[in-house]
Amino acid sequence: MPFNVLSLFDGMSCGQIALDRANIPINKYFASEIDKYAIQVTKRNYPNTIHLGDVCNIKASDLPKIDLIMGGSPCQGFSYAGKMLNFEDPRSKLFFEFHRLVEECKPKYFLLENVKMKKESESIISSHMNCNPITINSNLVSAQNRKRLYWTNIKCSIPEDRNINWGDIREYNVDRKFYYSEKGLQWLKGQEKIKNKPLAIWRDSEKCQMIEASHYKNYSSQRFFGIKDSHGLRYITPLECERAQTIPDNYTNCVSNTQRYKMIGNGWTVDVIAHIFKGILQCV
Repeated sequence: MPFNVLSLFDGMSCGQIALDRANIPINKYFASEIDKYAIQVTKRNYPNTIHLGDVCNIKASDLPKIDLIMGGSPCQGFSYAGKMLNFEDPRSKLFFEFHRLVEECKPKYFLLENVKMKKESESIISSHMNCNPITINSNLVSAQNRKRLYWTNIKCSIPEDRNINWGDIREYNVDRKFYYSEKGLQWLKGQEKIKNKPLAIWRDSEKCQMIEASHYKNYSSQRFFGIKDSHGLRYITPLECERAQTIPDNYTNCVSNTQRYKMIGNGWTVDVIAHIFKGILQCV
């Protein structure tokens, strides 16, 4: 039977792409998201999505029977790249809204994704979800190194390595606007000197660095790595970011590049989620 799905912190609806790839039929897809650009991308690609707005305002009593709840609650408070405020960060506290709705809706299946974090925080989440997470690195199904934790009651395994590298996804005819100017190269050298961190050049036989939401800050997240070709040194394009996250080509191209970088970095590696969802078919 087609599923009723509740996707919390839906973003640009990577979960909906994953359900399609896993051949899970959808009856109604309810999405909680507040970013207008992510919603714009979802509406363009999945116009039948039922948008509910802020997760804090959603009540199970207003919804039909939900078969699957999924979400990646904001990770900034847990990330080692941030201030490590954990549950003191108001964004990370939104995990408890996910847990609340699982308790209220009592879905047959749930899936929660988040970053690698301190064991203390991981244990709190595991205690609430009544399961331990499985760790999957996106590099098994994509060209990107990206370790994430997945709490789920869907029976799943680690995906097989598809041996996808940077050379398999990169663009070969890139707009010159993505290349560093002479001024940009000088700035880059200055940053290397200040931070004592040499520039990493991606090779076709390697994996690329994790795609991050901070790319939206004028692409500066890439300042310590680059792509070198006959035209010079450049940074990663939005299309390459989509491919690294196994998102369909140009799925996000209805918004600015700034917003594309941001939402792709905040998104899921779709093929990891699809791999997990295929476990549902084994239970039906």
